[in-house]
Amino acid sequence: MQSFEEVYEVVKLIPEGRVSSYGAIAKYLSTGARLVGWAMNAAHGLHDVPAHRVVNRNGILTGKFHFESPTLMQELLEAEGIEIVADKIQNFSKIYWDPQIELSL
Repeated sequence: MQSFEEVYEVVKLIPEGRVSSYGAIAKYLSTGARLVGWAMNAAHGLHDVPAHRVVNRNGILTGKFHFESPTLMQELLEAEGIEIVADKIQNFSKIYWDPQIELSL
């Protein structure tokens, strides 16, 4: 079983202006998406972990209620140039960051 710290190390690698999903990170770490979700929920006080860049597999901001305000996740993503309409990232496939691909050797 992976630790939250291992999840955070992957999340820290997601470039600004890109997003990944709970499932993609879980697959990369050979763990479950729920563990990634729990880690992201616990990460909101960690300023060096960009938890706002982790969304569900459809590009929906499912974790937004775990932030200090329900609009903060969207505000942080929009500040990075990501367009969001009705809690869904637009052009999701173009900005999606898959650690299996991006971190392969």
